[in-house]
Amino acid sequence: MGAAHELAVLWAEMLDGAVAPTLTRTEVECLLDGFAERLVAAVRGTEDLSVARDAAAALVAANYRDPLAVHRSVLVLCRDLVTAVCPDPACPEYAAVRDRAVAVAAEFAAEFTSGLRNAALAEQEATLAAALTAAREAEARRQLSEARFQAIFEGASVGIGTVDVTTGQVVDVNNAMAEALGVPAESMPGRSVADILGPVNIGDAFAQFQRLLSGEIQRFRTETVHTRQDGSTAIIDLSMTVVRDSDGKPRFLIGVTVDVTERKALADQLWYDAHHDSLTGLPNRLLFFDRLAAADGQVGVCYLDLDGFKEINDRRGHTAGDHVLCDVAHRLRAALPTGATIARLGGDEFIVLIENCSGEQELTTVARDLLGALRDPFDVAGLSVTVGASIGTALVDTRSTAIDELMHAVDTAMYRDKASRHGMTSRSHTK
Repeated sequence: MGAAHELAVLWAEMLDGAVAPTLTRTEVECLLDGFAERLVAAVRGTEDLSVARDAAAALVAANYRDPLAVHRSVLVLCRDLVTAVCPDPACPEYAAVRDRAVAVAAEFAAEFTSGLRNAALAEQEATLAAALTAAREAEARRQLSEARFQAIFEGASVGIGTVDVTTGQVVDVNNAMAEALGVPAESMPGRSVADILGPVNIGDAFAQFQRLLSGEIQRFRTETVHTRQDGSTAIIDLSMTVVRDSDGKPRFLIGVTVDVTERKALADQLWYDAHHDSLTGLPNRLLFFDRLAAADGQVGVCYLDLDGFKEINDRRGHTAGDHVLCDVAHRLRAALPTGATIARLGGDEFIVLIENCSGEQELTTVARDLLGALRDPFDVAGLSVTVGASIGTALVDTRSTAIDELMHAVDTAMYRDKASRHGMTSRSHTK
């Protein structure tokens, strides 16, 4: 038992440098100790030579994969194992022991080589299996990603289309895109954007698209009026972006369209409601002062306050009064020159803005026409009623006169006119 153990320690020492990462030196000695006694018996002829194969398989399993481990182990088996069993070469058994030791070493080398080959094949198979698994998983993820994209692409409420970055031809579009443009979806792939849009719609959006194709810009967004094939029009919010791969190379263009016709109409209606009098439809105070603030150069302003209107409200009721106000608004608007703005400030007060007014004569003529428009009686539920007006005017240069000064001037002139009790007469105040 002592010789076998010494052989195991010597063998472990020989294997130093042929690293087995899974075992410590002590664990290697323990492993070899389990085979040393059997190997001694094998060279004595009392144990089957298969013990050599078992030892080789154990070392391969312990992660000895270096050819150096085979070389050193064969030396131990052919030299040190013989010495451990028959240290005297003159012994009659020496030749037989040596021959059996060579056979043991051959068995060990054959099994070790086979074990290495099998381990390599197993590793290759494991690597290949892992690679195939990873490839299948990647393909599954890609298919899942494509399926998700296709579901989003086809079911999106916004229009989505892709364009080949090299040819400028459409690759694919969804139904929402086709509906927004008024072109069948199946007819678009393979056609150029210019061909699909048609000559009527070639404009700023197409110019931006050309800049995108050339690489001058990376994205753009615009709102454009699009005329469909059936002659209807839509307001389209269009955005386009270059999609690049991981190396930064352009792969394709993606466009997104949203039909904002209804939203635009609603926004326009809300703007109109916020800037116009709900009763007469005339611009209101807010819109009037916006236009006055934006005016440049000399302007004329006429400020009207109806005379006798309160009596109509008191005697005929507010419904009759509203009817008269609407008729007054219609007559005053019809009496204005082209480009002039009339607004209802509230109650029975109206104001007129004449931009680029030529002078006092034009302002006086406009004031006279406004008063003349109210000369004829108004019909209220079959009854004839008369409504006059007091009017104040001002001619000012907007570059040197503040708005509050202007309003004070026309207000003063109007009240001066009202005080004179001649509602058909115009009084002017010029600055």
